[in-house]
Amino acid sequence: MTPISTANLVIHRSQFPDQVRRDLLASLRERRVNHKFHYDSVKQTNQWLDLHQAYSPSRNDDGCAATYDRAMAGAVETIKGEEIHLLGLGCGGGQKDTRLLKLLRAAGKRVSYTPCDVAVAMTLVARQAALTVVAETDCFPLVCDLATADDLPEMFAMRGWPPAPRLITFFGMIPNFEPGEILPKLAALIRPEDLLLFSANLAPGPDYAAGVQQILPQYDNARTRDWLMTFLRDLGVERADGDLRFGVEDASAGSGLKKVVARFQFTRARQIGVEDEQFTFASGDGLQLFFSYRYTSTRVRRALADYGLNVEAEWLTPSGEEGVFRVRRT
Repeated sequence: MTPISTANLVIHRSQFPDQVRRDLLASLRERRVNHKFHYDSVKQTNQWLDLHQAYSPSRNDDGCAATYDRAMAGAVETIKGEEIHLLGLGCGGGQKDTRLLKLLRAAGKRVSYTPCDVAVAMTLVARQAALTVVAETDCFPLVCDLATADDLPEMFAMRGWPPAPRLITFFGMIPNFEPGEILPKLAALIRPEDLLLFSANLAPGPDYAAGVQQILPQYDNARTRDWLMTFLRDLGVERADGDLRFGVEDASAGSGLKKVVARFQFTRARQIGVEDEQFTFASGDGLQLFFSYRYTSTRVRRALADYGLNVEAEWLTPSGEEGVFRVRRT
């Protein structure tokens, strides 16, 4: 059979060029970069896949991979119907979703799949992985910025999927969102018949603050620096213009959360132009490039419960650095 040489995918308006431009201008104006700009090009996607392979516990920790396998098997066992639609929110390269699709097929389920990511390249990588399990006619790739889209329930209701319950995956996504912004959107998507598999990066050990410090090298390394700096280099910023610094910061008052933050600190003046707009950074100014919240099992449960989401079961890695949670609406 001749391989199919085209791919059909839907692009949500949150990734239309005019919206992407507004988001870029807002990032520079507010000096906080929307994470989607680190996945904007094929080069950035490949850089992320490379560092994920190098540093992600799911790639380098047998205990982590086994934990995901147990969580996926547990989820499949709870699905009683014959048909299921897998919706992979923030699908990345699609490796975990593809493993889940294989388990669903092995259990005799009729499966369809929507890989959803903010980057076209990433969505296509996930689609390609999934086509080893599902037919092209059962795969519905979607490019969407979950952070800025304001019509997610309506959009997914109109997709024309098979009328089946949904298994929604949200793997490794929550650290890179402000919880008060993404969790209401996630909760609004989940119907009573749907199931959510949710994973979070955790701070290992009994001391939360010490655990967050312990995982800092997973971010403060050459591959991550190179990946994050690609965004700035594409805007004309040179390495000699400043320093990329990583640290641990407290989140908003009352949340009790900590996050790893990467900031570029300018040591000399630099002007960045985006079409007809200019942004001036003086020596001493900072630009937040990236953040990643770290949770504990208790903090995950508390955050989800605030939005009517109940954790039915959890699987924690032996290292304590990652957890997978099976969730339904209360």
